[in-house]
Amino acid sequence: MDTMNQVSVKSSVLEKNNLSMLKDAMNKSNTNTQNMLTILNSFENRLKKLESTVEPVYNETEMLRRRQENIEKTLFTLDNVLGYFHVAKEVESSILEGPSVGGLDKYLGQMDRLLQAHNYFNKHNPASLDLTDVMRVYDEGKDILQREFRTLLSRHGRPVPPVMILDLIGPDEELQHDEPDVLEHLPEKVVSDLGEISKWLITKGNTTEFLKDYQKLRADMLHRSLQGLKEHMKSSSTSSASSGLFPGQQSPAPIGKFRGSKDTPVRKSMKKIAHNFKKKASSALLQSPFDPGHKRQGSYTDFREDIFDVEEDILITELSALLKLMQSEIQLMSGIIPEKHHRTVFDGIVQPGLETVVTEGELLATNAKKNIARHEFTAVLSIFPVVKHLRTIKPEFDFTLEGCQVPTRAKLASLLSVLGSTGAKALEEFIESIKNDPERASMPRDGTVHELTNHAIIFIEPLQDYAETAGAMLLMHGEQAAPSDAVDIKKCRLKLADYITKVLSALGLNLSNKCETYNDPTLRHVFMLNNLNYIQKSLKRSGLLELIHSWNKDVCQYYDDQILEQKRYYSQSWSKVLHYILEVNEPMSVQRTQAAEPVKLKDKQKQNIKDKFTGFNKELEEITRIQKGYAIPDQELRDGLKKDNIDYIVPTYKMFLDKYKKLNFTKNQEKYIKYTAENVEHMINNLFDTSA
Repeated sequence: MDTMNQVSVKSSVLEKNNLSMLKDAMNKSNTNTQNMLTILNSFENRLKKLESTVEPVYNETEMLRRRQENIEKTLFTLDNVLGYFHVAKEVESSILEGPSVGGLDKYLGQMDRLLQAHNYFNKHNPASLDLTDVMRVYDEGKDILQREFRTLLSRHGRPVPPVMILDLIGPDEELQHDEPDVLEHLPEKVVSDLGEISKWLITKGNTTEFLKDYQKLRADMLHRSLQGLKEHMKSSSTSSASSGLFPGQQSPAPIGKFRGSKDTPVRKSMKKIAHNFKKKASSALLQSPFDPGHKRQGSYTDFREDIFDVEEDILITELSALLKLMQSEIQLMSGIIPEKHHRTVFDGIVQPGLETVVTEGELLATNAKKNIARHEFTAVLSIFPVVKHLRTIKPEFDFTLEGCQVPTRAKLASLLSVLGSTGAKALEEFIESIKNDPERASMPRDGTVHELTNHAIIFIEPLQDYAETAGAMLLMHGEQAAPSDAVDIKKCRLKLADYITKVLSALGLNLSNKCETYNDPTLRHVFMLNNLNYIQKSLKRSGLLELIHSWNKDVCQYYDDQILEQKRYYSQSWSKVLHYILEVNEPMSVQRTQAAEPVKLKDKQKQNIKDKFTGFNKELEEITRIQKGYAIPDQELRDGLKKDNIDYIVPTYKMFLDKYKKLNFTKNQEKYIKYTAENVEHMINNLFDTSA
């Protein structure tokens, strides 16, 4: 118990001591806090005193700084204003010297100074004489800038050389590039300077007069480029005619400093010119249907100059060249002329070139109409490759001319319409000319292929290569006229197939009428046989038969039947010859002629045999004499007819000869047995040959 009391007393004493220590610590803390507050209050008071002392000084300093800044601005403005009074005299000499002396950047800087002075005087003192001086120098400078613009354009501008244009529109296979060639009309530095001048004159000079100069000069360059190309192709075609080269094979070197975006390699030849657009048609027509010695007047070679007309080649090439040159002008203009003026300027640039090409196209149509009036339809074929090419590239033309004036965009459409209507008229008139060709006109005495047939095939064969073009002409300018250029290709081909079928029908009817003018019935069949065979072979060779079959599948069978019928009619001409040797069982049987003992013939029997040999000899000589004058120009047909005649006559004659030559029907057998079977075969083989 005592122990517990002692522990309790000790614990109480310890707690009192701890409490006493805590009170002392709190008192010290309160004292420190009070001291700190005193110090902070003192510091705050001192800061307030410092602020009240420094603030007036700061305000005064700021006011002085602002005054100094205002003074400097005033002095700078005053200097500028004073400079406005002297700028005209300071820059006049440099302005009059032009930008070529000190450089374009420096010159434009001086013009900017004049513009600032002009704006100042115009705002603050419009009646000042100094404004007059500034205006005078400024206007002179602006005129000089416009002259410099013209000078740069005319000095560095060059027509595009023909060889470069031809490379651009039809490069040789070995010259193909990964990227298309871009014409660089002007050096890069010149383009940059022109762009700077153009920008300054429009934005600061407030004038667009110089755009007329640009439009005129670039239009002249484009036109001269086309003219140079035309003259080059004419001279090349002339030289190729004498040397046997393709037009364009000899090309002059590029003119002056004009160059493409890449170094232009030296060309070995320029094979790809306008002839590429109609190579297939020409190769088809070059195949003559006649053997050597049987060519008729009016065959392909007589029309070659019309079909391969130089003007047509030039026009096709010019169309492609014009498109490329127009596109290159757009590229050039993008670095010089502000975009908002592009379409107006471009419209003026392309006018002369478009007028040239359209005029030449209209001249081609005019000449074609004259040829139609003279019934020289083969010459009208020159229209088809032009129309085909124009229809092909017209969408790209429309895209290039987008934004130009309506008359400009309508020029090529108008030309296409004129050429299309002319071609359609030629096609329609051609059928009428076949129908109305006189029955006795130029009838060949030898029954060969008629000139009308030859001309008809020459005219329709190239249409195979221009099926869509010719069909569109017929659809758009005929009874089924379409409102737009978008004509279905299948409809075009079917329309042409229908047209060719009508041509062949009219031709067949006319030939049937013509053959009746022959007095010799056999010659009528030879004539029809020659013409029908020629027509059918030409249709097969050219591929037209396949096109025609898309419209009428019976055409080929019709010609097969007609040819077979004419052959049968022709074979009947030998019936008189065969008549004398067919009665092999009269006047006696074969057994009697082959008897061991000689057969004694009556006088009537002898005379009958003599009459048969005499009649056979006479008819054979007469028919071979006549048919030597017949012409069968196709070798296959000629050989076939000869073989048919031999198979028809020789075996029968051999049997007849073997039967009677052993009989003693005459003392002078040579008088009656004039020909052996081999002689007859030889005579038949010499048919259709006047020289035999």
